Amino acid sequence: MKPNLLKLLTGSLVLPLLTLTATAATVAILAPVASLSLTTTNPVQASLTISNSGDQVWIIQSSASLTNWVTVATWKIHNGLYHETLTNHPAPANLFYRAFYDPSQQDIFSTVTNALLLPASLYDYAEVVLPASFSAPVITAEDNTPATNETTDAGATLGRVLFYDKRLSTNQTIACASCHQQAHGFSDPRALSTGFNGTQGTRHAMGLSNDRWYQRKHFFWDERANTLEDQVLQPIQNPIEMGMTLAALTNRLAAEPFYTNLFTAAFGSPTITANLVSRALAQFVRSIISSQSPYDIGETNNFANYTAQQTLGRQLFLGQTGNATCAICHATDNFVPTTTLNNNGLEYPYVDLGVGGITGVATQDGLFKVPSLRNVGLRAPYMHDGRFTNLTQVVQFYSTGVVSNPNLSPPLIAPGGGPLRLNLTTNQIGAVVAFLNTLTDTNLVANAKFSDPFNYGN
Repeated sequence: MKPNLLKLLTGSLVLPLLTLTATAATVAILAPVASLSLTTTNPVQASLTISNSGDQVWIIQSSASLTNWVTVATWKIHNGLYHETLTNHPAPANLFYRAFYDPSQQDIFSTVTNALLLPASLYDYAEVVLPASFSAPVITAEDNTPATNETTDAGATLGRVLFYDKRLSTNQTIACASCHQQAHGFSDPRALSTGFNGTQGTRHAMGLSNDRWYQRKHFFWDERANTLEDQVLQPIQNPIEMGMTLAALTNRLAAEPFYTNLFTAAFGSPTITANLVSRALAQFVRSIISSQSPYDIGETNNFANYTAQQTLGRQLFLGQTGNATCAICHATDNFVPTTTLNNNGLEYPYVDLGVGGITGVATQDGLFKVPSLRNVGLRAPYMHDGRFTNLTQVVQFYSTGVVSNPNLSPPLIAPGGGPLRLNLTTNQIGAVVAFLNTLTDTNLVANAKFSDPFNYGN
């Protein structure tokens, strides 16, 4: 092991040259709001990671002597992150590496080619083949796609880039995808989401699977957004969530060459407006369609693919066995209500007024939008405040924990009055959970067309 040394670069900052092993070392001049790490992965490789929300250009160099340095790469950071695997070849061994930011070498710009990993032919977002059950009138009536914003491949592609772009937050540290993560059914594994400055919000982020189908057309837990096009712009402007103004956003996006290209492809003009940002984001969100779960397979073979436990859970869910009323509020193959809002008896007195807090109507206090159960098994924790950590707790709540209150929804009121008690056994609770997990679409959470499109190196 070599001793720690000091190295001065560009005269602006002295940092220790930290020798991690005999084969890897690093020194850096940190750009504003940036950090750098170098770890060894094996005797001949090191892993370099640069976090830089300002998306500056960095120079990566190697040396065998700490005197003569050779530039390995000059890299423009995209979306705040760069990763590179560094290898000690050719000989000699004992190569050292350094990465630094030089304000005089900021002459690389983000383009569609270098910033994004998009396919040569755009992914299909507009002509997706759906199961036959999705053509049923009860589901087609739920489609909230406006005639003025039909999904196109180019529009949803632009929306995908925007969805993952941290430029949408004022300090460029979070994106829509920060709180709507693909691996978690486009929800947040945290009970309450955290905004750009570290402040925690007051509600759990809803999953986005199959948002295209919701007959009431309103969005957020309290339905304060009249359309999805309205909804997608509100977190950007929220002072806790992303903290931007729409003017600042469009100016920032217009400064990126690749965005003018993407907007031209999607809407025929390089001009970037808040309305077009809204339309593109809404197109991408509507394209997040779950239709290849075990449940969807079961629809085609009379659920012959189900286990005995999953079959029992489905029967309980539908009310074919026992007295559960789950399917009333989670109806159709999208598991959403038609025209109703619901109070599910979480609490009384109300801590969160829900829809009533927006409308001021007392009979709507404690009412919330009912989200689709698609991919619900991936979306823990649960409820608008994330109070339940797993599905077993959720089913137990509906079995014995519903709280009586003036606005309790009729399906949860027992025939003789008071909250409905399902009194499910442990085996029945496990069966309902098993059924709910058949709504998980592994294709959705692994599908590249819904993933982060930015180029972060290798």
